[in-house]
Amino acid sequence: MMQGYFLHQRNPHVVFDLFFRRAPFGGGFSVFAGLETALRFVQDIRFTEEDIAYLRGLGTFRPEFLHYLEGMRFRGDIWAMEEGTLAFPGEPLLRVHATLIEAQLLESALLAIVNFQTLIATKAARVRLAANGRSVIEFGLRRAQGIDGALSASRAAFIGGVSATSNTLAGKRFSIPVRGTMAHSWVMVFENEREAFERYADAYPDNALLLIDTYDTLGSGLQNAVAVGRRLKAAGHRGFGVRLDSGDLEYLSKRVRARLDAEGLADALIVASNDLDEAIIHQLITRGAPIDVWGVGTNLVTGAGDPALTGVYKLAARERERDGIFEPTIKVSNNPEKVTNPGVKQVWRFVTPEGSPLADLICLEDETLETGRPYTFHHPHGDYRSFTLREYGRMTALLKRWMTAGEIVGELPSLPDLQARTLRHLQALDETYKRLINPHDYKVSLSSRLSELKAGLIRQHLTQGEGS
Repeated sequence: MMQGYFLHQRNPHVVFDLFFRRAPFGGGFSVFAGLETALRFVQDIRFTEEDIAYLRGLGTFRPEFLHYLEGMRFRGDIWAMEEGTLAFPGEPLLRVHATLIEAQLLESALLAIVNFQTLIATKAARVRLAANGRSVIEFGLRRAQGIDGALSASRAAFIGGVSATSNTLAGKRFSIPVRGTMAHSWVMVFENEREAFERYADAYPDNALLLIDTYDTLGSGLQNAVAVGRRLKAAGHRGFGVRLDSGDLEYLSKRVRARLDAEGLADALIVASNDLDEAIIHQLITRGAPIDVWGVGTNLVTGAGDPALTGVYKLAARERERDGIFEPTIKVSNNPEKVTNPGVKQVWRFVTPEGSPLADLICLEDETLETGRPYTFHHPHGDYRSFTLREYGRMTALLKRWMTAGEIVGELPSLPDLQARTLRHLQALDETYKRLINPHDYKVSLSSRLSELKAGLIRQHLTQGEGS
């Protein structure tokens, strides 16, 4: 496509929107993540001599186009929501303003980055909510989709709310706290389980989390762990605990808690793992399982339950050849949910006086909104439904400029700041939208001007089709 545009000298300035069509996991919200990764990728785009040689070898690309690529850089602008912002179907997460060739180049990379990290950040937020304030550690490195997937998943999971990761490289690259425990192999390489626990405690006396299910969880495992825990406590050490990685976690955790308390180890932690997800954690907590820390791996870093975010990248406006004025564009489909919203847009979030989100309104960028005025919210699929919002506290524009002329603008927030934003926004969101099953639908609507523009363009294109 890029070469085709180049050969036909068709390279106007355009605007593309990146958005998703459905919240993942049957949930009521998503957590936007991946922006910094995307911005740094875009800022560093280059075609090296090796790249050009490979493309030449394909036999598809002409010399003049390859010469053009040698000096190509992204020199456009990017607007986006802040990472950690709660996002909903249909609203732009990100806008790209650039020449057509530059904007087209970014499509696959931006979708790959934002789709995956938003998916995992959302999964992590759901797990965090299910844990109800108890600590969650991301344990997914060994089951992730490759090393690159593991690193991106660790980053996104931290934005979504996990406390730490077992991925040490992710800890190094992103300054995420790292935590871990022994594996079963540690227990198995020693002569017996007691010796294995003792040696581990000698190495980590203030962080001795012992895996007690290698042989007999409530028999030798718990008995040996108690003996080591009492020795550590008598010596003044803290941080002792046990990990359960198999079996009936409700039953086992209750039995283990009772024994630890009876042995004077009431401050000992119980860590649970074993293919956990938000539904299992919610059930265990509802049943009163005394588990202090959740190690969540496979189901977190693979986004189990939804293989991919339904993110798309669509042309929203283009520069007219005759006068340079931007005109809105629209994709029309037999599926109403696939009809795009035309024009250069902004997303406004209306909240209560206490800061709880009420609804989002997608407007044209040049619309001026004033706090205190009533606004009509039109259904995004163009049907007759609408409502007028009169009672609200304030509204906030969600899209801001992050890149100008191909360069990142200002300082990007730290990962702890991004996580804090996610948790703050989740705290403000009404509980009905956070239900794991059958959540309430958050309203994302179109302004009157945008709704009229969309309807008019649909009629125009359908008329053209009838006349062809």
